[in-house]
Amino acid sequence: MQLSDIRSKIPEKLSTILSKDIQGLRPAQEKAINAGLLDGKSLLVCTPTASGKTLIAELAAAKNILEGKGKAIYIVPLKALASEKYKEFSAKYKGMFSIALSIGDLDSAEPGLAEKDFLFVTSEKLDSLIRHHAPWLRQVKTVIVDEIHLLNDPERGPTLEILITLLKQLLPKMQLLGLSATIGNPEELASWLGAELVLDDWRPVKLEEGVYLAGDLTFHTSTR
Repeated sequence: MQLSDIRSKIPEKLSTILSKDIQGLRPAQEKAINAGLLDGKSLLVCTPTASGKTLIAELAAAKNILEGKGKAIYIVPLKALASEKYKEFSAKYKGMFSIALSIGDLDSAEPGLAEKDFLFVTSEKLDSLIRHHAPWLRQVKTVIVDEIHLLNDPERGPTLEILITLLKQLLPKMQLLGLSATIGNPEELASWLGAELVLDDWRPVKLEEGVYLAGDLTFHTSTR
């Protein structure tokens, strides 16, 4: 699938930005589009690292913002990752819509965020914003949960599970996108999220496993 194949389904401004770097879409991106990504469907995307998961989330979030459907929130597990994504998106979409980074004070509702379109947060910070009853939260249309497999993490998992549960109650019409390179029970998780499951094993660089024995190294290509 080429970017030109979906040009009629996304805002012209978004198409112009993406066409600077992209012509063809990767297999996971094509599967996500066919599963209803551009029609507002919630998706659980389980594909290898560097297979294009971020662009899947980006397409939905930017489309919904530019079409006036609502704000987008991108949830990441680490402050450093939130800062990295914020810098990347701020440079790419400068002047198109407003972007904010919120990873600090857990005892503040940060009313200034009401003026922003796209927010990068940690799960702990978003949990704090919900507990402070930030009124602008009801304007959110797209929720992206990066590294969603951390639901199984003994430290971060409980907070993330409660957070998703609260968001499902607060935003029953949201488009939820869960992203992960590895999930042990993707069908079960997709069912709990109320999302379509997108699976693919394509990766930009083949993963190889090698066995070293008595000075001899033998490789075989892995599909994992």
